[in-house]
Amino acid sequence: MDKKISEKVISRLTLYHCILREFITKEHEYISSKQIATLLRIDDSQVRKDLNLLNNSGKTRVGYNVKELKTTIEKTLGYSKTKHTCIIGAGNLGMALAKYDNFTSYGLNVVAMFDNDTNKIGNKINDKEILDIKNLSNFVSHNEIDIAILTVPSKFAQETSELIVNSGIKYIWNFTSRVLKVPEDVQVWNENLMGNFLQFTYNI
Repeated sequence: MDKKISEKVISRLTLYHCILREFITKEHEYISSKQIATLLRIDDSQVRKDLNLLNNSGKTRVGYNVKELKTTIEKTLGYSKTKHTCIIGAGNLGMALAKYDNFTSYGLNVVAMFDNDTNKIGNKINDKEILDIKNLSNFVSHNEIDIAILTVPSKFAQETSELIVNSGIKYIWNFTSRVLKVPEDVQVWNENLMGNFLQFTYNI
């Protein structure tokens, strides 16, 4: 697909995908833009505009074929291409992410976890072994790792990100509150949990 899709549209497409998965489990063949809009409490025209970017046309008075639309979104967002990742930090958040089985539905394969706690190293969480962070570089050199998911305490985030960068990983999904300083060729996506919470509660 040649068109550049904005982050806001990508975010909405992922939500549409979740709805489509649910419709498939309920064996619904078609879905309308109005049904999607109602579930997400957004404007119907916005849904149609987003789906028009996919060149996936619905049928008048019938809607979109659920399976076809789901496949189109997966191809557009790259779900069909598996990305291998490791979780850096085997604390509560890291372990919760390791237990989240739906990552595979979106093309994300968690290969291993890393920590510096000798009491955790060697244990397994959802069949993902917790390895010594000292061995990260060696592990990456022998395994195709695309993304590092960073879940260490914030005070250790910068130094840990440097280990990640030095291991050769170019993409970091940052769940810490620390703004990381990384080389220009390394991309960081900050998962601002508190920021999202404050946006949600701002008008309460």
